[in-house]
Amino acid sequence: MNPRLFWSLLLGALIVLGVPLTILFLRTHEKVTQTLVLPPQGEASFNPLYVLGQALRADGLQVQTRQQLQLRDMPLAAGDTLVLLQDTRDLAPHTAQALLAWVEQGGHLLLRTPPPGNGRHKDTPRSTQGPLLDRIGVDSLFHDSSCQRFTVADDSDQRVFCKGRRFSLGFRATANAERLWGSEHGLVFARLRHGQGRIDVLADMEFMRGNGAAAITERRVLDPGQRPRGGLNDLAHRDLTRYLLDPNYGRGTVWLVYGTRPPTLFARLVLQGWPVWVPLLMAILGWLWARSQRLGSAQPSPVVARRSLLEHVRASGELLLRFGQGPHLYRAVQALFLHRLRLRAPVAAALDGGARDQAIAELLRWPVARVASALTVPAANDSSALRERIRLLLQMRSLL
Repeated sequence: MNPRLFWSLLLGALIVLGVPLTILFLRTHEKVTQTLVLPPQGEASFNPLYVLGQALRADGLQVQTRQQLQLRDMPLAAGDTLVLLQDTRDLAPHTAQALLAWVEQGGHLLLRTPPPGNGRHKDTPRSTQGPLLDRIGVDSLFHDSSCQRFTVADDSDQRVFCKGRRFSLGFRATANAERLWGSEHGLVFARLRHGQGRIDVLADMEFMRGNGAAAITERRVLDPGQRPRGGLNDLAHRDLTRYLLDPNYGRGTVWLVYGTRPPTLFARLVLQGWPVWVPLLMAILGWLWARSQRLGSAQPSPVVARRSLLEHVRASGELLLRFGQGPHLYRAVQALFLHRLRLRAPVAAALDGGARDQAIAELLRWPVARVASALTVPAANDSSALRERIRLLLQMRSLL
């Protein structure tokens, strides 16, 4: 075929098939945009204040993040702000006293009441609230599951302080209070004056978390135009966080103490590396099972029933030989020879003794002594003579 004709036909076929398929695809498919919110990685997976720190850095503030409160490594200045998400019940009395001394010089401290039932402390109010809240004059109350409504212009009907422990203020703390927020169940927020600084006591700090619990623990697909909810993703939570940070905002360093430990290497291997170690473990167990020593003997194969006549005859002959009954085998073979002799040479078969031996020798053209030896019954214990004379009888029978 002409190459030019071939390529012309191929191009025409592609056009005839490709144009309708392209039109069909464009008519039956629609381009859709989806936003996939993935779980956070790295520090964002264990630091609930990571997004807050990034937002403050983007706003031009100096931010320092710590896992635990260690005043030796934290040079707190008079205009600094400390967000203490760590459980204050773990603080030593001298640490609490040093924090209050720093606030008195102009620091701003944000802390929360002890979380209800975290497993390390008994879930009772005042007996486990720690030395810091005792020195401030805050009395922790029992956990109340009711929420506090918080509304801003762009994000209405938000509910905050749903997971924390409400609190009340003593007489001295009430006298130093600048802002109070709560209900008949107890306070959820209080701003107290302490020297030149401020102390903000909160029922919880869930609204300061980065993406909220839902986005951290699961993958979600959002519709176009929909934004993720929870934590600092909500406008109301951002406004509330900005209001709480206002006293020293932009003056000094913001210290974020999140109080949670990053996952260990072993925990990462178990929880995240299982697609690798589970198949390896199964392969190792299978290899050990294949290479292990057998316990006990192998089960014998089932006995197959045999009906071969030759096997029975051979077994009968071996039994007769074992018990010294070889002459019986010889006489059976001799009877076969004599029966053939009567059929082929009846005159010789009718003779007896030496005359019969002479007639058989002339018929077979064998020596008379050889024929006489073959027709003599061997001794019962002479197995070699038995085999030899049976062989001669069978040979003489085949020659007739």
